[in-house]
Amino acid sequence: MTLEKTVAQLLGIVWSPALVGLCLLVGLYFSVRTRFIQLRGLPEMLKLMFQGRSSAAGVSSFQALSLSLSSRVGVGNIAGVAMAIAYGGPGAIFWMWIVAFLGASSAFVESTLAQIYKQRDSKGMYRGGPAYYIEKGLGKRWYAVLFAISTVIGCGMLLPGTQSNAIVSALDEAWAVPGWITAACIGTVVAMVIFGGVRRIAQVAQVIVPFMAVGYLLVAAVVMALNLDAVPEMFAIILRSAFGQDAAFGAMIGTAIQWGVRRGVMSNEAGMGSGAHPAAAAEVSHPVKQGLVQACSVYIDTMVVCSATAFLILSTGAYNVYDPSLPSQLMVANVPGLEAGPRFVQQAVESALPGFGRSFIALAIIPFAFTTILALYYTAETNVVYMVRNRHSPVVMALFRCGFIGAMLYSALNTAEVAWSLGDIGVGLMTWLNVIALLLLQKPAFAALRDYEASRGKGQDPVFRPDPHTVPSCTVWVGAR
Repeated sequence: MTLEKTVAQLLGIVWSPALVGLCLLVGLYFSVRTRFIQLRGLPEMLKLMFQGRSSAAGVSSFQALSLSLSSRVGVGNIAGVAMAIAYGGPGAIFWMWIVAFLGASSAFVESTLAQIYKQRDSKGMYRGGPAYYIEKGLGKRWYAVLFAISTVIGCGMLLPGTQSNAIVSALDEAWAVPGWITAACIGTVVAMVIFGGVRRIAQVAQVIVPFMAVGYLLVAAVVMALNLDAVPEMFAIILRSAFGQDAAFGAMIGTAIQWGVRRGVMSNEAGMGSGAHPAAAAEVSHPVKQGLVQACSVYIDTMVVCSATAFLILSTGAYNVYDPSLPSQLMVANVPGLEAGPRFVQQAVESALPGFGRSFIALAIIPFAFTTILALYYTAETNVVYMVRNRHSPVVMALFRCGFIGAMLYSALNTAEVAWSLGDIGVGLMTWLNVIALLLLQKPAFAALRDYEASRGKGQDPVFRPDPHTVPSCTVWVGAR
């Protein structure tokens, strides 16, 4: 059996309709339980994003947000959206929006739990995430180790390749740069940064993320303005396709939902658990503060950046759509011969701004992918540290870093289909384990939310003083009282 077939079979098992339904239903459940905190808490989210300062133990809220957005805002916002349209039709974009709206509540819960159960490592730095809250909140060390292993595999071995592969593809399309040269450059620069530690990662992310996002959105706005007459039909085809009402995509409603949810979770990471790791590193006075900030990052990722890519592609017609029953056949062939991924977006910008599009998207993808690779490294490293019981073993960390770079370079030179399928498997494994843990360990997050809102109702700046009977085992917070 070929590698492609083996990976496809594993992907079908991990990303079954059960996981798609679970992501949507759990997001809806948490939305109801929090009384739609992702809507009523929006003003508070925007205010909290720029508050707080770093400390000797943790980074600021904005640095944690930037680190989280580094992981969320990546190639998934460009190539991932293009692939969702190619395999799920335009309707997949609507389901990306739905999973982002509902998933913002899941992101709030997991990030609040990460803050509640964070702890200091041997260097005094805050560490946290699903493995930590599973062990401390549920008392299930074996389950925590299982999640940690899946995260080291997913974020450390499988997902970085989607980013490096996209850089190789985009530079080849724009300037015909040989893949091995691009891969060697990526590996060298990434090694220089990750050997500098979490503070260097946060500092790099804080500078790069805002600039890369704003530049990309400005170009998307220009292309949209140049194709303004196509915008009404673009929204119409998204909505028709989402519910199987479009003549061309009538039979794709199930595929649209599956691809929309899969790409939505891979992009915004709501429920996947990876966003909880940088959330735990923040220095805040109350866990809910960072929970709200992280929920807002889901909106920034999907509603803003992913939507910009979708609008670029759909308003210019720079896409193909594959027949779900015959994957080798095209139902829509607007750009025949063009591989799904960043080349759709390059063609979209090129059609509106000739001589500019291919180079601009290639340049945009580099920081998008680079910061995501760094954030994925941080997430995987946190779980390596967890498994060695928060001790920094130089040998273990050196071996892990070498393995991370090697896996990233392997996928960089593989086919895009294999690279993205491996990434999806990593996302799916983490999401299964984390969402189940969130359902089992939801009460402390809701207790923290009630405490936060009670303090806000009195006009106070909330400070977390956990009740050991309601929220046990949160040692960092107990020691801070």
